[in-house]
Amino acid sequence: MNRCSVIVVLLVTASLTAGCAGYRAGSRSLYAPDVATVYVPMVESDSFRRDLGERLTEALVKEIELKTPYKVVNSPNADSVLEVRLRGDRRNVQAEDQFDNPRVFATSIWAEVSWLNRRRLPLGPMHSVPLSGGLAASAAQPTIGVTQTNPLIPESGQTLASQQQLEIARLAEQIVGVMEEPW
Repeated sequence: MNRCSVIVVLLVTASLTAGCAGYRAGSRSLYAPDVATVYVPMVESDSFRRDLGERLTEALVKEIELKTPYKVVNSPNADSVLEVRLRGDRRNVQAEDQFDNPRVFATSIWAEVSWLNRRRLPLGPMHSVPLSGGLAASAAQPTIGVTQTNPLIPESGQTLASQQQLEIARLAEQIVGVMEEPW
């Protein structure tokens, strides 16, 4: 009888641990398991505003390090490459006072994102998101369009620089969200 109970315990233990071999828990379950490092080259910017590409690159690196299990490296030999092109930014008047002075603006910034592995193949399925201004993604390199729009109210103490920094931080959050695996 003792021998049978040992065999039963071993069979139960083997069956319980066999099912958990591929299971991932926590934030690691949201991201690709075969990627450990990400290379983020400097963001190319088509905008005429200064330093937007550099500021977005810095925000992206911080966001990846903070919210993902990936390590950002300074080498194109990483497991993956996150390429971002800042396509433009716009500021439109939303409200004016009785003297036609602008009081509320809507500012927007948009980018194209491409996350590729070492073999230059896209990681995960790419979704098409329409971009402002009629921009279209090329068929050779699949990209995802990401747009961030926020109100700017100068009378409440907001400045264009603080608003741009807020948009850059939110755009970086959206881009890192693109790196999550689909459910």
